[in-house]
Amino acid sequence: MSVIDPAEIAVEEPAAYDWAGLVDELNGLLRLKTTPIGMKLFATREEMEAIPKVRRPTAIHTTDQVVAQAARLGWTVGITAEDLVGPQCGVVIGLHARDEQWLSGKGMAGVWFETVADSAAHQAAMDHVPFGRYTAMAVSPLASGRLDPPDICLVYATPGQMMILINGLQWSGYRKLDWGVVGESACADSWGRALATGEPSLAIPCFAERRYGGVLDDELLMAMPPKYLPKAIAGMKRLAGNGLRYPIPQYGIQSDARAGLAVSYGNR
Repeated sequence: MSVIDPAEIAVEEPAAYDWAGLVDELNGLLRLKTTPIGMKLFATREEMEAIPKVRRPTAIHTTDQVVAQAARLGWTVGITAEDLVGPQCGVVIGLHARDEQWLSGKGMAGVWFETVADSAAHQAAMDHVPFGRYTAMAVSPLASGRLDPPDICLVYATPGQMMILINGLQWSGYRKLDWGVVGESACADSWGRALATGEPSLAIPCFAERRYGGVLDDELLMAMPPKYLPKAIAGMKRLAGNGLRYPIPQYGIQSDARAGLAVSYGNR
């Protein structure tokens, strides 16, 4: 009997998305504090500026700030490379080239990393969208439906909420999910990796995301192509039917664990 590689199990793209309905279900299952948003790349500035009610920055921002304006304020925001504070942000979303200066990482040496070699190794480790395909990017609350579909969905959640979301993704077509931690510039671990690979990508938001992007102390970030969102929701619903849901009730650190374990892990 042949063994199917779980990594080869395809997740089908739905014919259409009910964005408001999906967000309602997500919030009902996880009680999220932060608005789930979408991110989309565009070949031209004109395509981005054609999005209904899109806002264009009047100041220079980090990508973290632009993402936060959608997730924390509910805005639809579109940018080009000229709106970003520098190439560190632009490279990750494919709006700036990975040139020699950027790859050297010299600006981070002695600040984030001990040596120039350490800095260069960090830059080389960052996941990113290839340069030259896109000239603009937009973010918007998923429920608005203005990016239909977005390239990726971004969900901020606490570790407890995130574990249930991951369990939902793994309910059917199980596979181990592997992620890395680049450290500072962790946007490369979330939206950079998800955009580049088309896979769900979990990140521990970095210093810059928390300082400039308003990310809370207890938040992690999951970025995923939209086709994974219905899959995760369907999985979480099945888990909830088995009593595995958020919030996770505390059983007690000194209680006899056998009764609880029998329900969640024993023979049914």
